[in-house]
Amino acid sequence: MKRRTFLATLALAGTGTGVWKFWPEDGVLNPCSEQPLPESLSSHPLVRAAWHGIEPDKLWDCHVHLIGAGDSDSGLWINPDLLSLAHPVQWIQRYFYLNASCPAHSGSMDAGFLTRLMRLQDDFPRGSKLMLLAFDWFHDAKGQSVPAASSFYTPNDYARRVAARYPHRFEWIASIHPYRPDALDALLQAVEQGARAVKWLPAAQGMDPASRRCDAFYRALSQQGIPLLTHAGTELAVKGGNREDFGNPLRLRRPLEQGVRVLVAHCASLGSGLDLDAGSRARRVDNFDLFARLMEEPHYQGLLFGEISGITQINRVQDRLETLLRRADWQTRLINGSDYPLPGILPLFSIKQMLRRGYLQPDAGAALSDIRRHNPLLFDLVLKRSLRIDATGFAPRVFESRRAFQATSGDDTSRAA
Repeated sequence: MKRRTFLATLALAGTGTGVWKFWPEDGVLNPCSEQPLPESLSSHPLVRAAWHGIEPDKLWDCHVHLIGAGDSDSGLWINPDLLSLAHPVQWIQRYFYLNASCPAHSGSMDAGFLTRLMRLQDDFPRGSKLMLLAFDWFHDAKGQSVPAASSFYTPNDYARRVAARYPHRFEWIASIHPYRPDALDALLQAVEQGARAVKWLPAAQGMDPASRRCDAFYRALSQQGIPLLTHAGTELAVKGGNREDFGNPLRLRRPLEQGVRVLVAHCASLGSGLDLDAGSRARRVDNFDLFARLMEEPHYQGLLFGEISGITQINRVQDRLETLLRRADWQTRLINGSDYPLPGILPLFSIKQMLRRGYLQPDAGAALSDIRRHNPLLFDLVLKRSLRIDATGFAPRVFESRRAFQATSGDDTSRAA
């Protein structure tokens, strides 16, 4: 692959100046190995240590995308711009998402994506689950869906059907735009059908979390005890409506004040936003610092959580990762997600970078590289469990994410890790 293509690929991760020095040590393309994980890796001390202290039936990966080409009865859809070289960055994004998820060995890309995902999950302990994300359209201010302004669409019904077909493997998370005329009915239906949460990506889908238009939806979420898993911070992987101001973490005060359990995807670890608390003196502040401000407010204890998918990518590894590892008081409020298929995009992660920073033991590099080539999903978990700063790593409880989707009062989430 040409260097300019690789650099364009890094744009989807939002990497900036100086990224050239992180030329991927394991290559650019996912090898899409179809071989089972070798015994030498499944029993490797690094893998055994990763599972130590984790109860498998509590391990729910809460951020797993369910995508495809819509070549089945799934209802999946992708914007034609992603198929056109007239839109090179979007075309490259789609290329790498597909390579990351390795669906090409099947006659149907929809089926191939799912087959590959289940193959990777086979290397996890029995009882653990993946939480499949639906993804609603971009909606305008009138509450009408706008496919032309959407990057992709994953129907609630498809996520539900897949989870129902494989209940020992999957849970599902609905996606419902709050401006939809039928938003409340759709939410109640999703809850009745077993949805564990609602997923939003405000910048791409076009909802303002601070709008009063969301209040009825928030009341319903709170009454049903259903959490909101929402992206905050700058969004770079999905274009959609391109409303970056909607990703400001402080806009999440509105659902929090109404008793909604809010799970902040990626801990708002990219970009900056206006300090909305400062009124007319507002200036731009790092989004992660705004997220940390919310985490410090005592009345959000038991309501506000940080979701750690993506925090090991090359553009998030520095102070954000260090803060998350050092904050022992946050460990019960962090939950794990993989953001699959992104762990299969090899250039987004640098083991050498983390070795240079001392986050990994020197002998961990080779094993992690081997795991990544066989199973990116397992790589994501083992990498996070192997990270250390001053001998401190993520507690096992961070990976027992099931608690965040079952507790409704915060009592189960406040226990020590």
